[in-house]
Amino acid sequence: MPVLVAATASSVLRPQLRPLAVAEPAPPLVQKTAADAGFQRWIKAFRGRALAQGISGGTFDRAFRGVRYDPDVIKRDRNQSEFTKTIWEYLDSAASDTRVKNGKSALRKHRRKLEAIEAKYGVDKEVVVAVWGLESAYGSFKGSNDVVQSLATLAYDGRRGRFFEQQLIAALKILQNGDTSPRNMTGSWAGAMGHTQFIPTSYLAYAVDFTGDGKRDIWSDDPSDALASTAAYLARFGWVKGQPWGVEVKLPRGFNYALANRKTKKSPGQWAQLGVVGVNGQAVPNYGTASILLPAGGQGAAFMIFKNFGVIERYNTADAYVIGVGHLSDRIKGGPEIKARWPRGDRALTFSERKEMQRRLTAQGFSTQGVDGKIGPKTIEAVRAFQRSEGLAPDGYASLSLLKKLR
Repeated sequence: MPVLVAATASSVLRPQLRPLAVAEPAPPLVQKTAADAGFQRWIKAFRGRALAQGISGGTFDRAFRGVRYDPDVIKRDRNQSEFTKTIWEYLDSAASDTRVKNGKSALRKHRRKLEAIEAKYGVDKEVVVAVWGLESAYGSFKGSNDVVQSLATLAYDGRRGRFFEQQLIAALKILQNGDTSPRNMTGSWAGAMGHTQFIPTSYLAYAVDFTGDGKRDIWSDDPSDALASTAAYLARFGWVKGQPWGVEVKLPRGFNYALANRKTKKSPGQWAQLGVVGVNGQAVPNYGTASILLPAGGQGAAFMIFKNFGVIERYNTADAYVIGVGHLSDRIKGGPEIKARWPRGDRALTFSERKEMQRRLTAQGFSTQGVDGKIGPKTIEAVRAFQRSEGLAPDGYASLSLLKKLR
């Protein structure tokens, strides 16, 4: 889903408020419970902040009629960081035979619409379909949570209260604009909405009315507005038409793993001079400058990634997600599966194990500059330094076998 993107005045589209949206009958008030009392007090205080940001009293009251604290949302928010999948487990699902088959079917069914979207925004139709496939299984699982209730709960009692209050204000603006009605505004537990899971601020800034009916309806069974909005979003962040997100490559024996980082950019020809070539043994075509990405270290697939990798990353910052969208789009186009073998005997580290690795690396003189359970550039560099000290290939991969060696 598009994340952490603030709407700007120049990019916000504001259709006229329609009578239907205003006249929607309010659902009955729900009996408050004692556990809900603090939440209801928060809503009263939040109402003043919302009105100060341009939300009308009528819009606010319709949106919050019947809204209650949702403990399940908080449970999901707090449990999401403990376990992660390995890249190969993620791709097994993201680009499964079923998802590829369904993607090809969705492309055939909506080809005319998708070709029109591609012509207007310059974003490859297969990439738009792949985002759709990963975000909602081509519209099958758009989320049934009441977005106002979920965002209000997270703003009141979540880890990122300020962020979710910003999203809640944006959701109220969407309702005030008349794009949908309060109880029709459904989505994920975290407030991502529609076929391609836009968060409210991203919706305000980038959603488009492709059908011309005066609504930016990303919830409809007709995916036109949602797919066009996704293309508009990717185009806004610099999508280069015809450029791949990345290409699987082979590394030469003795490759300098320190070169495998996002900051080191070379042309495919320059990479070929260093022995980095496509899986066919030939130099990769010159699609522009590229970096080398090793999502499973030296034991798995290697990719030469281009500017469009970073554009997809604006949708979701996880490398696995970007590779998932990219590889699924390639497969929908008829491309091959990834050739390299993955280290399937390994498993992903849990959140507590990632923190343990950071503590042990730091204790042994390879500081990770903090212990947060996130494997970022500083932890990767610490892993590389430890690997060098042990005579291992310094690929920077934080594996279970490495943690065992640290122990």
